[in-house]
Amino acid sequence: MSSVRDKMFVIIFGTDTKSGKRFDIILLWLILASVLAVMLESIPILEEKHTYAFFILELFFTGVFTLEYFLRIWVSPKPKNYIFSFWGIVDLLAILPTYLIFFLPNIHFLVAIRSLRLLRVFRIIKLVRFIKEANTLKKALSSSIYKTSTFLFTILAIVVIMGTIMYVVEGAENGFTSIPQSIYWAIITITTVGYGDIVPHTALGKFISAVVMVIGYSIIAVPTAIFTVEVARAGNEQKVCAKCKHQNSVNANFCNNCGNDLK
Repeated sequence: MSSVRDKMFVIIFGTDTKSGKRFDIILLWLILASVLAVMLESIPILEEKHTYAFFILELFFTGVFTLEYFLRIWVSPKPKNYIFSFWGIVDLLAILPTYLIFFLPNIHFLVAIRSLRLLRVFRIIKLVRFIKEANTLKKALSSSIYKTSTFLFTILAIVVIMGTIMYVVEGAENGFTSIPQSIYWAIITITTVGYGDIVPHTALGKFISAVVMVIGYSIIAVPTAIFTVEVARAGNEQKVCAKCKHQNSVNANFCNNCGNDLK
């Protein structure tokens, strides 16, 4: 029985094996199909005409993802770690909304249950697990977190200062009724969104607005550059197989050349 469990572990978690890749591809298409079904079901005319078909589809997808969830628990060396992990919670959210319909049949809860069913779109997050490059992005984000945080705090300081200045310069008569309202203006201006619901009317206010917009264009490239450098570093890292010396991706669990376990 343990050998069957070991084989299932390789299929479910061994993304670098043929069987594992096949499992991931099938699951990926099922996730996409289920999310598409949820989107189509939200269209009133389709939901009205094909209510039963959507219900059967949802039961099918929920059944498949429920089986996947319990299989992952069964094959995991430490089931509790998986259950309370990020992916364990996502997998649970992918199946929970459908079951709530059966356990909360009270008519007073129908509206709330319908809203909870929208949580099925969390299945789209499951896709990230099957994209190897996502691990590279994750590592790049982790490596650049301090630089990015410093950058964000700098932007926060700029918008607070500029918002306060505009509150003093323009005043309530021109739409800048409070400092938070003025900070909101500074945020949409520095991000070059510019909704136009609040605009400066004085000459000094327009000059400050122009300065803020120029600052906005100048800072756009900063986080992009930081993140790009970290992605390049993460992408260049490799894991060497001890058996055949083949160089593999740093995220690989098995050697692409000989299949040796790289953990």
